[in-house]
Amino acid sequence: MRIRSVLLLAAAAVIVATAASAHHSFGATYEVSKEIKLDGKIVQFVYRNPHSFVHVEAPDTAGAQQRWAIEWAGTAQLTGQGITRDTLKVGDAVTVVGRPSRVPGEYRVLMVNLKRPSDGFTWGSRASEVVD
Repeated sequence: MRIRSVLLLAAAAVIVATAASAHHSFGATYEVSKEIKLDGKIVQFVYRNPHSFVHVEAPDTAGAQQRWAIEWAGTAQLTGQGITRDTLKVGDAVTVVGRPSRVPGEYRVLMVNLKRPSDGFTWGSRASEVVD
């Protein structure tokens, strides 16, 4: 009976550890030592967990317009910072600085900061405003 309890406890520990490690490392997906700047317009704002996404139409390095998927924080973190699903609107002109994807030709970025010049809204300038 004692062995069965130990095995059951070990199995539970493995399951919990596997679930905890399932959250990806940003370093595996993004070039965390590089930053790019995008100036464009919001085409979609997906406010959800585990991470929200801001989709922006902006030029790539060759000047061709692309749809960029910019990974942001989850709703709990953003709500705690005053961000709601209505904070950003389709058509808003924004400047985003972020960490580019490791995959060449993939228009995906990890948010570092966002600015909306029309009203001075910013995110990413305070120590608590980071994507976890």
